[in-house]
Amino acid sequence: MSERNKLLLMLGVFLGAYYLPIENSRVQGALVEAFTMLKDYAREHVLLCLVPAFFIAGAISVFVRQDAVMRYLGAGANKVVAYGVASVSGTILAVCSCTVLPLFSGIYRRGAGLGPATAFLYSGPAINVLAIILTARVLGLELGIARAVGAVLFSIVIGVAMGWIFRNEESQRLADMPETELEEPKRRPWQDITYYASMVAFLVFANWGNPQTTEGVFAMIFGIKWWLAGISLAIVLWTSFNWFDGEERNDWKDSTWFFAKQVFPLLIGGVLVAGFLTGRAGTDAGIIPDSWIKGLVGGNSLQSNLIASVAGAFMYFATLTEVPILQGLIGSGMGKGPALALLLAGPALSLPSMIVIRQVMGTVKMLTYVSLVIVMSTAMGMIYGFWF
Repeated sequence: MSERNKLLLMLGVFLGAYYLPIENSRVQGALVEAFTMLKDYAREHVLLCLVPAFFIAGAISVFVRQDAVMRYLGAGANKVVAYGVASVSGTILAVCSCTVLPLFSGIYRRGAGLGPATAFLYSGPAINVLAIILTARVLGLELGIARAVGAVLFSIVIGVAMGWIFRNEESQRLADMPETELEEPKRRPWQDITYYASMVAFLVFANWGNPQTTEGVFAMIFGIKWWLAGISLAIVLWTSFNWFDGEERNDWKDSTWFFAKQVFPLLIGGVLVAGFLTGRAGTDAGIIPDSWIKGLVGGNSLQSNLIASVAGAFMYFATLTEVPILQGLIGSGMGKGPALALLLAGPALSLPSMIVIRQVMGTVKMLTYVSLVIVMSTAMGMIYGFWF
């Protein structure tokens, strides 16, 4: 940063502090809400969501062979296989828009094509089986089906669009990546599968949400989630110390720390800003009143669907929280079209995730990705609202 920019930054901070209307009750509430949201995020999503995701990303970066990534997700990979694998990943990973970021960064930096990588980025938090089932139970079967179909379709279309728009840059990026000589695998395929599956299983079971029912397989899993998570963690530890040597474990640790120090500070800042602007979802304590949002997303106009998509894109939704929030908004007059638009844009995006995506892909690619999500969510909301 140049000395001139440092001076401008210092001047901006000074003027912001000098004219900050701290005596205004709305501002006071928004500031409290920002730190309350940060506290909730730290308690609910860091230890069991974000930290395991960092370790998985670190393992992908170190242990996944680049030729394997290129074979299944690279630019020259079979498109059906690449987008098929990426688009259904959310059925396995019950993660939020922030937890998926280190996983996305890991496969993208490892050589995955931009198209399949962004398909994975969208599908990770969007195609959550438990959230879709909860949507169908609470908000209606047709909305649950529309969410599932729309999320799978979106992940493929967005991935294909991103890959095509930036095809020249992607070709150059992949060409500039250092070529690696094929080495004899140190472990058998079933060992690698067991190792990665146990880490993913811990992430899934440790964050398994309450299905709000006492019957069914999801309720049964919720009742024994900590047993399943503990078994998964035990397998991770056993495989780490029996199938990997000390140097490999150190490389894994260093790679995990790289992702943590890159992503975590940005998420903290993003959560604070999101909390100040909109407050926690379902509250009316942000600087932007909920009544403004509710008054703008009734009916099924282009404006109401667009506003729902944009509001959803910037708000932070923890996994499964979007369903009860929308239940309240629909009860307050939100149209069905805007409800679907928010469901398709909200869980997959948030202001904190945008900040990190920009760090990984660059500003232009981030803005293109966000624009595709918002535009497609708006269009799908209008179509759904027209039919229902």
